[in-house]
Amino acid sequence: MSNARSHPAVRAKERRMKTKLRWFGLVFCLTLVTAACAGDDQDGAAGGAETEEAGTEDATEEEAADGEPGGVALPEGYGEETLDWTIAFGPGGGNDIMSRELIEIIQQYELYPGNITAENREGGSGATGWGYLLNQAGNPYAISSTSGSFLTTPLQADTGWVATDFTPVGLMATDELVLLVNDSSPITTLEEFVEAAQADPPSIGGIGIVNVDFIVPSLFATQADFEFEYVSFNAAGELNTALLSESLDAIVSNPGELLGQIQSGDLRALAFTGAERLEELGDTPTFAELDYEIGVSLPRGIVLPPDVDPEIQEYWISVMQEVAETPEWQEYIEDNLLSENLAWDEDFTAFLEDTGGTFETILREQGAIE
Repeated sequence: MSNARSHPAVRAKERRMKTKLRWFGLVFCLTLVTAACAGDDQDGAAGGAETEEAGTEDATEEEAADGEPGGVALPEGYGEETLDWTIAFGPGGGNDIMSRELIEIIQQYELYPGNITAENREGGSGATGWGYLLNQAGNPYAISSTSGSFLTTPLQADTGWVATDFTPVGLMATDELVLLVNDSSPITTLEEFVEAAQADPPSIGGIGIVNVDFIVPSLFATQADFEFEYVSFNAAGELNTALLSESLDAIVSNPGELLGQIQSGDLRALAFTGAERLEELGDTPTFAELDYEIGVSLPRGIVLPPDVDPEIQEYWISVMQEVAETPEWQEYIEDNLLSENLAWDEDFTAFLEDTGGTFETILREQGAIE
């Protein structure tokens, strides 16, 4: 990564090694001075004092070189207030899980000196939460994470904002989706699902009204020639409960959110939108294997309100670059079955523009928006 700094854990280890070497050198020098000047205690003491003073100066210089917590340069006067982190959806969903993981890593590595509060401002497929962030224009202490709804919600509602109105920080990852049924369902394969759907239109649930969760079954239904009823939810917990209670025939979701229930047998995965199979999903095929072209994913990124000082923006880009290198973030990527996909500042904006254009084209073709 071009602008990535050295890993925080590595820097800490280097500092410990430097400290050990410095004290080893100090002890060694004192031993030589004592041996060479055994008959002159005064000179030996003076030499030891000079050596210890030099060691103290080295330590001071090292601390100054380390700079701010985590090695990220903190803008002057920044970090004294609590950071207000908006989560535009309810607890338990992919956006919520990612946001809280990021906050935990930031605090663990002391990348932000102040407190951080996470607020679930759900409603309107993200319109409420990101609308709140829009109204924080210029506020350096407001931040939020993105998802597919960040691009699709403005296409079907008068939100007063579009994705590019916000100050971009970076894209951290993307994730694909899986089509799931309840384990009690008689349907065990995608072929059986299509056959049943053609005979009796199913109800399929997802997060958001006109979102990636809607785009996936829409593309699938068009190509497989069946109709369906889409049922929208604001939170993953509500969506999962609806499927488990058999109020829905199927749902579209991030596999990482429901992996435990899939592996326990409570839910059955029928197909995955990714280019390759996921080992964690066992024998679940990709849509592509079965000749369905479903190539969409959700952008997991970070944005600030509009009109934030460029120095603050650069600070948060540096923070997220540090986060992306931590073993905790890599573990999160693996555990939640995400694809690491990093893009910063203007590159993130370009990604949002390109992906948003693709989503808009698909939704217009599906008749979901005019």
